[in-house]
Amino acid sequence: MTKTLYMMRHGQTLFNQLKKIQGWCDSPLTAKGIADAKRIGAYFDEQGITFDHAYCSTQERASDTLELVTDQPYERLKGIKEWNFGIFEGESETLNPQPDPVRHSHGDFFLQYGGENDLQVQQRVVETLTKVMERPDNQQVLAVSHGGASFMFLRRWLSVEAIEQQGIKLDNCAVLKYQYDAGVFTFAGIYNLPQLETATTVKN
Repeated sequence: MTKTLYMMRHGQTLFNQLKKIQGWCDSPLTAKGIADAKRIGAYFDEQGITFDHAYCSTQERASDTLELVTDQPYERLKGIKEWNFGIFEGESETLNPQPDPVRHSHGDFFLQYGGENDLQVQQRVVETLTKVMERPDNQQVLAVSHGGASFMFLRRWLSVEAIEQQGIKLDNCAVLKYQYDAGVFTFAGIYNLPQLETATTVKN
């Protein structure tokens, strides 16, 4: 039986606004982040999109976002936390390396500085969300996570070429929609502010 996952990035935070590297460290939502999360919640209501279960990472910016989107009970999951950037946490984004031309991500760079590599992030997020979707009473699920974690999850199911061709960007409060069946997630579209009226659907 096909199930549906809506994977959302948290709203804008103070560190996003200040262009600081934010992985396992945390900062509060800005006024814009709060307003945007409320807009997503309103959009779900308008479209009649409901969730039988809701989840978020253990970081406050994710739980705060979820609470602005819906007032239903939820569970926090360590497995969908943001990428751990090691000693680069809280530093300027200007220190980020250029993405690896093959992996199209930071690869092993942060591993040498006490953080995670891209595949470690991908593995824990995929494993966590697979377990969530395998729960028998989970049919339509909301999971609030983070930019890096969400991108690495997307990379598992959609090629870099397809991501680039479709112009997929994970802005704050972006919502990625997936269909799930038998251990496989299929990308089904993206809701991105401020273009909430139309969802970008999969292109063959």
